Amino acid sequence: MNEVFVEKFDDIKILRFWLTGFDQLSLNQKQYIYYLSEAARCGRDILWDQNNRYNLKIRRLLETIYRSYSGRRDTADFEAFHTYLKKVWFANGIHHHYSTDKFIPGFNRLTFETWIQQSELDDLKHDRDLEDLLDVIFNPARESKRVSLDSNKDLLEASAMNYYQAVSQQDAELFYDEKRKAAGQQAPSFGLNSQLVKKDGQLQEVIWKADGKYGSAIRKIIFWLEKAIPFAENELQQESIRKLIAYYETGDLRLFDEYSILWVKENQGQVDFVNGFIEVYGDPLGIKGSWESIVNYKDMIGSERARILSENAAWFEANSPVDDDYKKKEVKGVSAKVIHVAMLGGDCYPHTPIGINLPNADWIREIYGSKSVTIENITHAYFIDSLNNGMLEEFAASPAEIERARNYGQLAGNLHTDLHECLGHGSGRMQPGVRTEDLKNYYSTLEETRADLFALYYIADNKLLELGLVPSPETGMAEYDAYLRNGLITQLTRIEPGKDLEESHMRNRQLIARWAYEHGQDENMVEFIYRDEKTYVRINDYLKLRDLFGQLLKEVQRIKSEGDIEAAKALVESYGVKVDRKLHDEVLERFKKLNIAPYAGFVNPELVLVKNDAGEVVDVDVDYSSGYTKQMLAYSDKYGFLA
Repeated sequence: MNEVFVEKFDDIKILRFWLTGFDQLSLNQKQYIYYLSEAARCGRDILWDQNNRYNLKIRRLLETIYRSYSGRRDTADFEAFHTYLKKVWFANGIHHHYSTDKFIPGFNRLTFETWIQQSELDDLKHDRDLEDLLDVIFNPARESKRVSLDSNKDLLEASAMNYYQAVSQQDAELFYDEKRKAAGQQAPSFGLNSQLVKKDGQLQEVIWKADGKYGSAIRKIIFWLEKAIPFAENELQQESIRKLIAYYETGDLRLFDEYSILWVKENQGQVDFVNGFIEVYGDPLGIKGSWESIVNYKDMIGSERARILSENAAWFEANSPVDDDYKKKEVKGVSAKVIHVAMLGGDCYPHTPIGINLPNADWIREIYGSKSVTIENITHAYFIDSLNNGMLEEFAASPAEIERARNYGQLAGNLHTDLHECLGHGSGRMQPGVRTEDLKNYYSTLEETRADLFALYYIADNKLLELGLVPSPETGMAEYDAYLRNGLITQLTRIEPGKDLEESHMRNRQLIARWAYEHGQDENMVEFIYRDEKTYVRINDYLKLRDLFGQLLKEVQRIKSEGDIEAAKALVESYGVKVDRKLHDEVLERFKKLNIAPYAGFVNPELVLVKNDAGEVVDVDVDYSSGYTKQMLAYSDKYGFLA
């Protein structure tokens, strides 16, 4: 069960994860996971359409050519076409999942048109939409950027995502500002589950619900959620699913808040899931939720680590370097666990987070708490894949750094995720009347910065030794090594030459690393060193570096608590965006020689109901044999409810 690699193409590698301990679950729990997993895949088309209005039509066009093209396939052009299709699958659309730039096909339009004529596309060959689709695919100026965070432009006009139609940034901001002001305290997350359009000069919300937009997919999600209810582990799980179904049926965001509160309260079951319009990274205004789902079950050993952290949440909050005015007066309902994911869906598939902290509504966090997870079987797959790829040896500054990474790296990474998700996102409080939307397009970057800084500050704290969570102070040192190495150097392998950083997590990592480097110069806490025409980053004083992380955490929490948009802009634009071109060129050249992909995603296992002669379910088998192309085509067939 240690073989994780599936295939590699372009800048992407596909891995598989293993369902460790699944065979030890009860039959009831396995069936619960099975039905939740079906629901997790039914919203796939929703995300594709959210990402861009042309995505579903283009996917159908590409897949039909791949399935039915009658000409030669053993050509460089057709291989380039297959690679293009695999990239589109990976990104859930025509834009790169990280940079959000539109993919440039490795074949020309004329060749593509000949493939269309030799494929089973009779209904499309003379369709007036075909010319438009071809222009979207091959014209670099069309739909060029899915999410633009360039503050010098109208963010909605510059972005090709499908959350708004004919709406300006000013229109949208005023529309939702008025809703929030009218609602007062504990307002729902207005706009989370709708498309905002302008029709006849009037702004209207098109709600995503069972009898509205995306209804055919949402009704299938509801169908499988209802199937799951009898197998839920307790009444609170059943109640939360019924509330989620009611939300899907009505589109009422207050019901989603009620569901979120029930979900946070339920901590007794071993099986859990996320399903809905959740994260707002795909919207440059940070309002609209992309559809996602994860089905999971507890890792009992790892969850003990998370339990210890969550039980000490009040200590971490009280002892943080943040000003008292911005700390929580009382820490409530912080729960955490380590999980094995059983199924990925929507915006979590095929590329997935390694940790989750929900719900996102700050008022629910403050009153009811939050639930945090670290995904053990995903981080384990990454670690196994990284052991022998040469990345560490190429970019680490010393043999001691390499040794620390091998001895403590996986634990350090998981602890960072625990601290980031369980305590970081759940820490701090907003000032009265301040909302996260006040930070506009800088919110996502600042929130990830805040959570990372919380993790970095505490991973080197003696409290972790006292709690028995780390075997040595070198655990924290290993994480500092890895974080600065990534933030200053290795994450540049994901950026095309000449580009700046635009993805929120990449911006936040460089912001922290670059700020710490510059503010530690007087005492040479961190330095770039040069050896054999190669650049490395070396930490000279780990304790003083920790103090710097604390100083920055204090300021970032102030910015969030006060909704200080000007300070947020200055911090992100000064440290998180611009790339050192000379260093970037060097890093890309070194990385190229390693022949490894900078991005990774996963194929899902297939869950199969096993029945006896009487038709009764007696087990749920796990099949790991599916390849990437096979799974993607099968999902389009089985879960293509909008296409």
